[in-house]
Amino acid sequence: MKHIKCPDFPTGGYLLNSEELIEAYATGRGRLIMRAKTHFETLKNGKTLIVITELPYQVNKAAMLEKILLITQEKKLLFSGVADIRDESDRSGMRAVIELKKDAEAEQILNYLFKYSDLQCTFGVNIVAIADGRPQQMGLKALISHYISHQRDVVTRRTKYELENAQKREHILLGLMIAKRNLDEVIALIRKSKTPKAAREGLIEKFGLSELQAQAILDLRLARLTNLEMLAIEKEYNEVLALIVRLKAILASEKKLMALIRSELLEIKQKHNVPRRTTLINAESEIQVDETALKVVEDVVVTFFEGLRARRVALRNANGSLEEQPLFSIETSTDKSFRLFTDRGACLTLPVESLNETKPAARPNNLAALLPFEEGERIVAAFIEDDEGEYIFITSSGYVKRSLASEYASRNKRVAAINLKEGALVLSVAKCVEDSLLLITKDGMSIRFLLESVPVMGRIASGVKCIKLEAGDNVLAAMQVKDEGEILCISDRGYAKRSLLFDYELQGRNGKGVKTFDFKKNGSNGTRLVKAFYVREPFEFVLSRRHGEKQSFSTEQVRIEPRLSKGAVLALVMLDDDIVDAVKVTG
Repeated sequence: MKHIKCPDFPTGGYLLNSEELIEAYATGRGRLIMRAKTHFETLKNGKTLIVITELPYQVNKAAMLEKILLITQEKKLLFSGVADIRDESDRSGMRAVIELKKDAEAEQILNYLFKYSDLQCTFGVNIVAIADGRPQQMGLKALISHYISHQRDVVTRRTKYELENAQKREHILLGLMIAKRNLDEVIALIRKSKTPKAAREGLIEKFGLSELQAQAILDLRLARLTNLEMLAIEKEYNEVLALIVRLKAILASEKKLMALIRSELLEIKQKHNVPRRTTLINAESEIQVDETALKVVEDVVVTFFEGLRARRVALRNANGSLEEQPLFSIETSTDKSFRLFTDRGACLTLPVESLNETKPAARPNNLAALLPFEEGERIVAAFIEDDEGEYIFITSSGYVKRSLASEYASRNKRVAAINLKEGALVLSVAKCVEDSLLLITKDGMSIRFLLESVPVMGRIASGVKCIKLEAGDNVLAAMQVKDEGEILCISDRGYAKRSLLFDYELQGRNGKGVKTFDFKKNGSNGTRLVKAFYVREPFEFVLSRRHGEKQSFSTEQVRIEPRLSKGAVLALVMLDDDIVDAVKVTG
């Protein structure tokens, strides 16, 4: 490597003096690591510029700058110090500039660019040549050795060919010299010959020439019979004799043969003697980036929407109005993770930092692209990852399960959260915070029981049956309740009522429960409940009709009635445009 330092690329740049380069030279297989040629400039305002003047081979400048822009957006944490990216190339040459903020670590950011962009590229080396009649992989020394051997063979064959031609020419020139010494006789013989053949045979017989020499004399033009031309022939003859001596000496001496090869290689070197463009430098090829050490914990608000969507907004920007009602909105920080529970009985782990930060009105992140959700799966609960306390699961089939939160600590993106009975879905998941649980079914039944009657079970247990359901009925709502408050029930025909929690007495789990809504036989006040809420403080909610119309109400607009009453009209329903859902307004 003292003599052949490294390959030279037309675009210049730096080549790293690495073990891979040495291995490529030694074995013929390895890799070359190229870097763009860069330097730093400082502006008057204190900002630093990373200036790129040469690129690695085959790197397109426009594509490279576009990729740098993309990674600065994707890896905002690493490239937060980048202020601007621009192309300042002109007739004088290439110049791409990355402008940094005042407090940015220029060396560090440049190292990140080497790691993540095309400012550093790798080229595979695979030196294969035909040697001894077959393709072989070989190192640089072996390649040069085979090349010299090949050149020895080529130059030897070429020298033999030149010697053969020189000897032929010497033979012809010798004949012409004989003709010169006997010019008058030669001319007389040719003049008296009847045919060229007779003249040729006469010359051969009289002067002892070969047929080739005789033909050369006959082919000689009259102009060459002048004294000057004859002197030129004699001079050429002497030169050819000297050439023959030199060619024979080359063939007879290995040393002279190698000297000739060397001189020819030096001629090639002189002919193509252009300055080296690629510079060999000593530098670490592997850029170590400890991203965790660079993480800045930021307070954010994560809002989840139907359709497996979530939006992460910086806490300072989280006061904007939302275009649609969210499932839930949670204040957290970027070093946390969520546990997402789904209606299919799964628990998925979502790191907050995996969500791209957006503006309040921007399109939310697609969670299906980040986590392995099943088709049609819905999120029913989201909690900041915490191993303290217990989770309580309620299923549509009336099963309830308590499990320790620590059961759901997992490195896997998706784990089973509960073993569901056939056809059942998870209705809700909550942290255990109260003493009693109230279940309400779509057919207007309810049961209130102590949570302590539900045993703590493992992560994949099914739970215990907590209400006996009639055929076709299922649990609609579940709420942890205290000793005060109201239960708001809304039917599909727009009837609603509030009942005092006092009317819902505690009983043992897995009973039939008691009625919480009395449906008329003609169904004028509804045939099923669409929603039930636990009300401790007034709030607003939105009713959704089958044909898409939405209407807002306050809990204060709903009358308080006995538990067994039939409710009163809250929203007038015409024909089949019944109520399909009610959503509590949050925020």
